[in-house]
Amino acid sequence: MFKDYRKIQINKRRTFAIISHPDAGKSTLTEKFLFLGNIIRQVGMTQSKKSKNYIKSDWMKIEKKRGISITTSVMQIPYCGYLINLLDTPGHEDFSEDTYRVLTAVDFCLMVIDSAKGIEERTKKLIDVTRTYSIPIITFFNKLDRNSIDFIELIDQLERELKMVCSPITWPIDYGNFFTGIYHILEDIVYFNCRQYVHNDVKHSNIIHGLNNVLLDDIFGNKLVKQFREEIELIKVVYRPFNHLSFLHSNLTPVFFGSALKNFGVSHVLDSILKWAPPPTFKISHTRKVKSSEKKFSGFVFKIQANMDLKHRDRIAFIRIVSGEYEKGMKLYHVRTKKFFIKSEAFSFLAGTRFLISQAYPGDIIGIHSHNKIKIGDTFTEGENLKFLGISKFSPDIFKLIYLDNSLKKKQLLKGLIQLSEEGAIQVFRPITNNSLILGAIGDLQFDIVVERLKIEYNICIIYKKINVFSVRWIEAQRHDKIIDFKERNKVNLAVDIDDNLVYLSTTSINLSLIQARYPHIIFRDTCEY
Repeated sequence: MFKDYRKIQINKRRTFAIISHPDAGKSTLTEKFLFLGNIIRQVGMTQSKKSKNYIKSDWMKIEKKRGISITTSVMQIPYCGYLINLLDTPGHEDFSEDTYRVLTAVDFCLMVIDSAKGIEERTKKLIDVTRTYSIPIITFFNKLDRNSIDFIELIDQLERELKMVCSPITWPIDYGNFFTGIYHILEDIVYFNCRQYVHNDVKHSNIIHGLNNVLLDDIFGNKLVKQFREEIELIKVVYRPFNHLSFLHSNLTPVFFGSALKNFGVSHVLDSILKWAPPPTFKISHTRKVKSSEKKFSGFVFKIQANMDLKHRDRIAFIRIVSGEYEKGMKLYHVRTKKFFIKSEAFSFLAGTRFLISQAYPGDIIGIHSHNKIKIGDTFTEGENLKFLGISKFSPDIFKLIYLDNSLKKKQLLKGLIQLSEEGAIQVFRPITNNSLILGAIGDLQFDIVVERLKIEYNICIIYKKINVFSVRWIEAQRHDKIIDFKERNKVNLAVDIDDNLVYLSTTSINLSLIQARYPHIIFRDTCEY
């Protein structure tokens, strides 16, 4: 009986991330999900940064000030008897590493594309990462209330540039000021972009069943309807029909069109998530596949957020539950430290707001206070020695040498940098030959955010300047004597990261190639598992 109840709870869960290029409308779409789930009562909260009303997922003070998402927000949304665990990832490319880690914690992704811009560079990078984890993807072409690229060209871009097989589920009737509605190909229903439409001075429902319904001829005229019907027939011939197994195996993406701003076409996406998207199934550990149906608890930390509550300087570890069930007061085993502890408090989230919970199931994201002992990549079980795989650091693109305005605050600076690096907001490297501190990040904006957060959250002022570092590589070797010789000859270019892993700081791509050729017994990795 209890096993059946847990199975029901697992099947009710849908855990996914929204990924997109900046300004594709991701935060607006998230807001509409919250509205449809009755979490908020008023739409239109995504406004300019001068407004006091901010989208629920942008909860940090800096996000509100700059009007961009810089950290992943976790939200649990009830919808039609299901529980949707939504992870709203940073849109800005400078915060892509946070997104990469989040992808290890989800079961599928919703990709949002601006229909006026089509496929953009950031989207290509994200899709490459999803392929690493074989994550199913649902596609939503947004902003149909504005100008758009030709719809067939949009799907051709998806297939040509992202190498994705597409199956259109909905198809728009025009765009911009003439955006009239959407035809749902599988349902054979036309949905009008208004609560009611008026024909011959009579108000009708905003739904017409059947593409061949004569009402469509009366409303649009025979010529326009004929063209649209021919276009739909062409689409059915050219593109693959939807196949559920192909979608689950990441071989096909269902495609939807709509406008998040107008809240049109959004419910079609949510309904498809309930119908087609996978519930929690399994995750891979270093020893075995851990299934969601297993009785004993397991989960892993994919994100740490410092100072969610500035008054208490707290630090929350976000755990994706893989198997079993969390219960208040249960004894958890922290695999890395080999210690048991009783956790009486765990939280669910609505972005920056947290709620105490007493139970949680596979697929859910829970938060616990970490007190500097928990790190990204850590595993929690009821006693089994597991290590979930795939949670990695990536080599930064830009490096800066940092200085303190007040040298007396060095200890405070180290504490702040350690916490921010453990969040994944920045990477910290300490050269082995001196006491300098080098920060590494994906983009310049990340440095500005770190400077701002150190000032706001730790009362520390720093300055930074560029340093001659091209990239880092984490060092491994099978033989101890090879590492000793390598370290002795290359001290100037060596450092350790925040976890004391040895790294090589290359000055140019040529330098990196030469050093790799000179030491064939040394492994130079561009990623490092947490």
